[in-house]
Amino acid sequence: MSAPSQKPGPFPDDFLFGVATAAYQIEGAVDIDGRKPSIWDTYSHEPGRVLNGDTGNIACNHYHLWESDLDLIKSMHVGAYRFSLSWSRLIPDGTGVVNQKGLDFYDRLIDGCLERNLKPFVTLYHWDLPQTLQDNGGWAQRSTAEAFAAYAALVVNEFGDRIDCISTFNEPWCSAILGNLMGVHAPGNQDLALALKCVHHQHLAHGLATKTIKSIRPELPVGIVLNLQSVYAAEQGEEHDAAVDRHRDFHNHLFTDPLFEGRYPQSVMNVLGQNLPDTWEKDLQTIQQPLDYWGLNYYQPTRVLHDKDSTANFPQTKDAPKAHDATLTDLGWEVAPATMVDLLSEMYQRYDLPPCFITENGACYNDSPVNGEVKDDRRIEYLDAHLKSVSQAISLDIPVQGYFAWSLMDNFEWSEGYDSRFGLVFVDYKTQTRTVKKSGHWYAQLAEIYLS
Repeated sequence: MSAPSQKPGPFPDDFLFGVATAAYQIEGAVDIDGRKPSIWDTYSHEPGRVLNGDTGNIACNHYHLWESDLDLIKSMHVGAYRFSLSWSRLIPDGTGVVNQKGLDFYDRLIDGCLERNLKPFVTLYHWDLPQTLQDNGGWAQRSTAEAFAAYAALVVNEFGDRIDCISTFNEPWCSAILGNLMGVHAPGNQDLALALKCVHHQHLAHGLATKTIKSIRPELPVGIVLNLQSVYAAEQGEEHDAAVDRHRDFHNHLFTDPLFEGRYPQSVMNVLGQNLPDTWEKDLQTIQQPLDYWGLNYYQPTRVLHDKDSTANFPQTKDAPKAHDATLTDLGWEVAPATMVDLLSEMYQRYDLPPCFITENGACYNDSPVNGEVKDDRRIEYLDAHLKSVSQAISLDIPVQGYFAWSLMDNFEWSEGYDSRFGLVFVDYKTQTRTVKKSGHWYAQLAEIYLS
């Protein structure tokens, strides 16, 4: 197959191409070698929570197939592998006894990356809170933030000399809002007051962990990965413009203002501030830690309208129907790569930020093998367009230092189960056979071009 006919754009010589995964989505082996349940084990086994009743029990069996999976990554010519650690594999109850077999697994995985000249980008928390901690109140409790800092210390003491970058959280919006307000992710709560306590204690956990990591290994780059929304009014009018501002404050700035400015958005505080823990003001100095980088996970824009229902909760917005001519992925997500540039520009105008990585970007297209090939041309078009937008952002002096395709391979896609495929590699879940898709070959050739 021929190489990409045109580069998506100029990138700096040190620009990093990588692929990304997450522990619960690929590892499987949920009840062996000392691992105990996480909230996603519990949630996915509750009837009606996940499409088709799917669970992460086996997933991609990466726990046993990690060597060949790393070989696969190496064959793609990328420079880095972004993955998360399973807290409940390392400290099965979240606190207390450390599981040596869990340490051994990640020792092997990290050493395997280095042997293949892959930079390990490690995420501490990709949504899989140990169930024992959830039983004690989860992220609504300050003690969970303190346990997270101890977990971070373990990881850095064990692996910090061999990893390139560490992220505290992946998408704290999802674990707080989807998991504790909307109830569509683990642990499945629908409680606004509870969700806001979770937001704050996740922020606190990030701050405590960042301080801990820097105290142990000050040279290790530390950051956080955010899934921010690029928000647009679906109709003209002052009330819809105001709705966009409220939506940004609740879904973006509730997460970014504390991290980067040591405050909460005033509009949120005016309406919902009473739901934060009593200590929130004292914690802001701990939350706002200097970071070496931040990650943006980006997939689609958000289009909203003012919700005229006076009983609607803040931010009193509702999702708008997609434009009739919008291009959609197989999951119904809008393809609009220019909106990623809008969001990056907005962030760097609002805050004094460190450099950025695009830590996730990709699309769900459910093409299946035909005669041993997966011709997912739509995914190639998606990746190419978004990489062009990354290049455009760099031309605007936005310091984007790398791009991680989501994802290396098809996997357990949370509440969507195994029906939604985001991978550059097709996984036959019955046989665990991996087949590199056309997009995977394209991405590998692209990375090789820039590598040379």
